[in-house]
Amino acid sequence: MLGLTLSLAWLDAAQAQAPQKSKKKPAHSSASTRKHPGKKTAPAPGTSLNQNPEVSIWAQDAARRLQLDADWVQKTIAQTQRLPVIEKWVLPPTSPVAKDWSAYRARFIEPVRIQAGLRFWQKHRDTLEKAEREYGVPAAIIVGIIGVETLYGQNTGNFRVVDALGTLAFHFPQAHPRAAERQAFFRSELEQFLLLTSRSGADPLAIWGSYAGALGLPQFMPSSWVKFAVDFDGDGRIDLFGSPADAIGSVANYFKAFQWRTGMPTHYPVTLSPGQTDMDSLLAPDILPTFSVASFVGKGAALEGAALSHAGPLALIELRNGSNPPSYVAGTENFYAITRYNWSSYYAMAVIELAEAVAREVQNKR
Repeated sequence: MLGLTLSLAWLDAAQAQAPQKSKKKPAHSSASTRKHPGKKTAPAPGTSLNQNPEVSIWAQDAARRLQLDADWVQKTIAQTQRLPVIEKWVLPPTSPVAKDWSAYRARFIEPVRIQAGLRFWQKHRDTLEKAEREYGVPAAIIVGIIGVETLYGQNTGNFRVVDALGTLAFHFPQAHPRAAERQAFFRSELEQFLLLTSRSGADPLAIWGSYAGALGLPQFMPSSWVKFAVDFDGDGRIDLFGSPADAIGSVANYFKAFQWRTGMPTHYPVTLSPGQTDMDSLLAPDILPTFSVASFVGKGAALEGAALSHAGPLALIELRNGSNPPSYVAGTENFYAITRYNWSSYYAMAVIELAEAVAREVQNKR
């Protein structure tokens, strides 16, 4: 049981986000923004998902397992499109470009997004403060997440979610190094999406989201909607498309579920001395906090101030800067919590720095 199901109001909000039909090609942007292209144009038509005979068999089995109406599932899947452009986008680039934190940062820590974040914070100040009180997650971090994900609801995606999930559930490119794992994930997400729409009475063919099937202002996958979304505005329904309050509360609830530590910094400055730092050992756990302060410092990573009194484990976070020297910080368990939203240290640092930039603007306007 979902506790609070979607409502027709959620459907109305989702339909309001739907791209208008156009003969133009879909907007193609960089990998970091494919998730929410700025211009809402419908993707080029695909082919029927039912051309794959496996799909009909799966639909029958899914309806039985999920206790859904078999005819409804079959009719939905029969109208689902396979979109080859999505298959291309989920593949790693054939010629990988060197990671560049400064370039990645510039896409998100920029005036338009900061000013939009300021307006969002000012408009929803009371709700953000309530979320911080109830969940212990700073308002700034919530604002940072929604800003990076969808520019505060301006770019929530231009694909029908059922097409995106159907494509990746049955035609995930086998050239991907984790193809089997990812395809299983998207089949599970397709099931969760069918459950959500069936229980609410919403039309699964009318819901629009990202090319990966993410939904609403916070870009929750269907399974995250089920597990973490909350009715934070108290109107009796969960609406991550049309209710910023529900989005704010749901992001805070997500981080609480992933063990956000109230009052703990996300990271500390760190100084590394070439030839005196055991980089191999420090980088081996990647972003997982593993080292006590003593062991961290003992391996040649210099800390100062409040960092020396940090009680939890730390991780050495490396942010490469193309041909320039990398940047480093000492990440805490809260830095790691942000990567549970998107498993990338670059993403986490973009959220943190956008949060800080917007918070400064809010403070300056008081």
